[in-house]
Amino acid sequence: MTKKQPIPSVSVAVVRGDRVLLVKRAKPPSQGVYAFPGGKVEAGEALETAAKRELLEETGLVAADFRPLIEIFIDGSVESHPADYLLTVFGAGYIGGEAQAADDAETAAFYTLAEMETMPLAGSVFSVARDLLSPLKKPLGDA
Repeated sequence: MTKKQPIPSVSVAVVRGDRVLLVKRAKPPSQGVYAFPGGKVEAGEALETAAKRELLEETGLVAADFRPLIEIFIDGSVESHPADYLLTVFGAGYIGGEAQAADDAETAAFYTLAEMETMPLAGSVFSVARDLLSPLKKPLGDA
């Protein structure tokens, strides 16, 4: 049996000061879990374009300075997803506006790392958020 190609998907970690945008998933898979807004890449769509579209669809926000941070393989047989996914996580900077939950998001808001420690988070959300926010915690002049 040949394994199918993973479905390309994207998510966006939007940074606003010392906080990162998370949505609470309203539908399976990962219903009730907090994650970065995102979803499947449409046929012929560039990854960054998909990330911007998903961010707008799920939260009504736009962001700037999109940059890919990490690729994560999500094994459908382990995660109880209907398929395998290749998730590209982007980082981006907040521009303005207030996050509104839409599409398949139940809630959308910005959270600090301390707040995230007590929340049910998807996979590597905390480590990505920590890496994004860590330059803010280092004294100036440190490498």
